[in-house]
Amino acid sequence: MRHKRGGYKLGRDTAGRRSLLRNLVTSVIEQERVVTTVIKAKAAKPLVDKMITLAKRDSLHARRQAAAYLQTPASVQKLFEKLGTRFGQRNGGYTRIVRLGWRKGDGAEQAMLELVGSELVKRAAERAKRREERLKAIQEGREPDEPATGA
Repeated sequence: MRHKRGGYKLGRDTAGRRSLLRNLVTSVIEQERVVTTVIKAKAAKPLVDKMITLAKRDSLHARRQAAAYLQTPASVQKLFEKLGTRFGQRNGGYTRIVRLGWRKGDGAEQAMLELVGSELVKRAAERAKRREERLKAIQEGREPDEPATGA
């Protein structure tokens, strides 16, 4: 019996499990959302929250701790420059798990692990991109809905 044995084994040995979770956390920080199984999302959620808490401290030691765990320097940079300031006034609860249904191949239950507020950030970025395209179209002297010619 596994009484008082916390955490998820995820059907892997220790090194494989650690690698999987490090990659998941890095992906969530870089892309702000990732689709995976429910169990993997539940296992990665507290680790993502811990990384954001490190980013809120924003000390050299916290940066080194995050860099030791995350896979890419770009993810560490985004964590401390954007996410730490974005969640500065929030006391926990930085991530959410949204269940998506069952995967077609093996029937595993899928979930989306995303940062809270990322849908607003993505929508604002899309809106800004459309606005830039409209301004560029007007400057070129064509209608905004008309496609640009590449020739």
